[in-house]
Amino acid sequence: MSSEVVGVEKSHQNTEHHHNHGLKPSFRRNDSLDMESRTFTTSAHASKGPSMSMILHLAFQSIGIVYGDIGTSPLYVYASTFTDGIKHNDDILGVLSLILYTITLIPLVKYVLIVLQANDNGDGGTFALYSLICRYAKVGLIPNQQVEDAQVSNYQLELPKNNRMKRASWLKSKLEKSYFAKLFLLLVTMLGTSMVIGDGIFTPCISVLSAVGGIKEAASSISDDLVAGVSIGILICLFMVQRFGTDKVGYSFAPILCVWFTFIGGIGLYNFIKYDPTVIKAINPKYIVDYFTRNKKDAWISLGGVVLSITGTEALFADVGHFTVRSIQISMCSVTYPALILAYTGQASFLRRNNDFVSETFYKSIPDPLYWPMFVLAVLASIIASQALISGTFSIIQQSLSLGCFPRVKIVHTSAKYEGQVYIPEINFILMIACVVVTATFKNTTKIGNAYGIAVVFVMTLTSALVVLIMIMIWKTHILLVISYVLVIGSLELVYLSSVLYKFKEGGYLPLAFAVVLMTIMYIWNDVYRRKYYYELDHKISPEKLKEIATGTDLHRMPGLALFYSELVQGIPPIFKHYVANVPALHSVVVFVSIKSLPISKVPLEERFLFRRVEHGELNVFRCVVRYGYTDVRNEQEPFESLLVRRLKAFIGDGILASQRVLQDDDKAEETMNGGEVDGVQEGGDEERLKQEAIGKEMEAFEKALGVGIVHLIGESEVIAGRGAGIVKRVLIDYGYNFLKKNLRQSDKVFDIPHKRMVKVGMTYEL
Repeated sequence: MSSEVVGVEKSHQNTEHHHNHGLKPSFRRNDSLDMESRTFTTSAHASKGPSMSMILHLAFQSIGIVYGDIGTSPLYVYASTFTDGIKHNDDILGVLSLILYTITLIPLVKYVLIVLQANDNGDGGTFALYSLICRYAKVGLIPNQQVEDAQVSNYQLELPKNNRMKRASWLKSKLEKSYFAKLFLLLVTMLGTSMVIGDGIFTPCISVLSAVGGIKEAASSISDDLVAGVSIGILICLFMVQRFGTDKVGYSFAPILCVWFTFIGGIGLYNFIKYDPTVIKAINPKYIVDYFTRNKKDAWISLGGVVLSITGTEALFADVGHFTVRSIQISMCSVTYPALILAYTGQASFLRRNNDFVSETFYKSIPDPLYWPMFVLAVLASIIASQALISGTFSIIQQSLSLGCFPRVKIVHTSAKYEGQVYIPEINFILMIACVVVTATFKNTTKIGNAYGIAVVFVMTLTSALVVLIMIMIWKTHILLVISYVLVIGSLELVYLSSVLYKFKEGGYLPLAFAVVLMTIMYIWNDVYRRKYYYELDHKISPEKLKEIATGTDLHRMPGLALFYSELVQGIPPIFKHYVANVPALHSVVVFVSIKSLPISKVPLEERFLFRRVEHGELNVFRCVVRYGYTDVRNEQEPFESLLVRRLKAFIGDGILASQRVLQDDDKAEETMNGGEVDGVQEGGDEERLKQEAIGKEMEAFEKALGVGIVHLIGESEVIAGRGAGIVKRVLIDYGYNFLKKNLRQSDKVFDIPHKRMVKVGMTYEL
């Protein structure tokens, strides 16, 4: 079963009706699919959060993973902003004021204080925001929601109770009724994801190139080709160490970045005191107004340089699943933010006395004895900067894959100690190739910088749009606070976006080109997946038809347990009928297994399996829905097969225990009731005894089948465009989707299904 068989999405379509088979009203019969979810009461909420020592450990680790990018921005921000030199000394105050307010409003206020609160049970990124909205409103496009999903312990959102319900309900209703709004929300999420992946390409390129290019200060004879060659070598090494995991990489990098932040903060303080302490007046936003008044259009264009001071901020949110919200907040507020403020203030103070050195501000402002140590640190820190977005890319692709929006790839969980730390070999290889191509093509940071700015600001703007929806619908924030957020942070991001888009022709087209390619792949996969799901839903086999097939004279029931995998959550898939028509034999016990992902990050193991008997008990046919969160490990310590068998056995056993309890209650009632009423109880007791006998036979048949052996039947449907389909639909299905499917990981590898006991059942769907 493929890991993308998911679809978190909700729909008004419910699962089949559940019947109460003649039981007395005093005894409640649970539907079999929700029985197991009610049996266990342990929940994620009941468990204690991480200890303070672990939070501090993670805070230390996060410095090495999350802040490399934003921490190395002082290398090039002033040089990128004043591309034509400093025309007026007070322009430095205007730019410093812009930098101070930008770093305070976006990384600190927006991300650390607001956006991190929109995490999905500890996980962040664009898809975490989308999954929160999916859980609250029926905005998904695949109808595989079940009533039982909401009973998972960490599914329910903690919604505030206040008088702002009306506005939230109105917005929720508008979203649920509009197909365009649902599709638009999905496309926005895909665009945000594509841009983060674009960040994962550009960050390593610009960071490593700028670091290695710094050697020209010492040896001007070194050519751009040599710099590019050395950079490519470093990039390849960086991607090769990813397989060791965030845990090990983080502990290796964290001490280096701690020293880096200490040095840039200390040198900034030294320069501030030595050159011009009066730059402190840049706290007054009046200098921003003066800067724009003097420079007009040039000031607006220069914002493309200022925005580089917050590159990598999205990694704060995308990487939160590798750590915790509290650990990110601690490391940002205690280390990163103070060091960056001191660094930029110190550089501004230096530039007030040395206008001519603006193109090489960072190295010129370093005291001579510290030049070489800082150069080595800068090279190391710039290499580390790449790690932030590479880790974020792995996390966000894992989420999009689980939500049915990305072709299946192998996910490796690299840390048994810390959940959420993942590595994706295929994506790592593609990122490496893309980085090498971009670096070899451009060979300098100017055009890459233009491209980088667009990717950064686009992601931030899309995140803000989704957060505003969450504020109104889920948090039910006061409308004045929502308006304040939009006016202050939203407006600031839109101004920056307009500035970076001005450089579209000068390399800015690159992230948009990458985004178009990635979005095309994601949309093709998701669209055909939805079409396929609807086809199976429309052609599913009814319980009556199943009984007719299973009891037919031409069908041979042979001993053994068959696990029949399909994507359909509601009902029996049409591929089963195709299988029986061609192989007129069926195992004595059959379990239809569907894998689906819920719009939450983790599903507790004890709540993962839901079972139901398929109508007629004597057939020994069950349905099983296996539910995963989008960060859950698919191959646990215990093999999937044995875990499923153990849970099914417990489910059948629960039925026997339930019947025994009813019989005991009947016996007690019989002793205390009068003759006229005993008949009713006796009749109910006989019925329960029959039911208990039937369940006992069912357990006996199951044990016997298990002794014979297990066979895995995997439904592998091929899809083609139906007759009369238009050219667009034909290209989408026959070429786009089928090309992706042929070049990706096979279903059986996702759950380590034994090849010796696996049978693939093929069928062609005309969509």
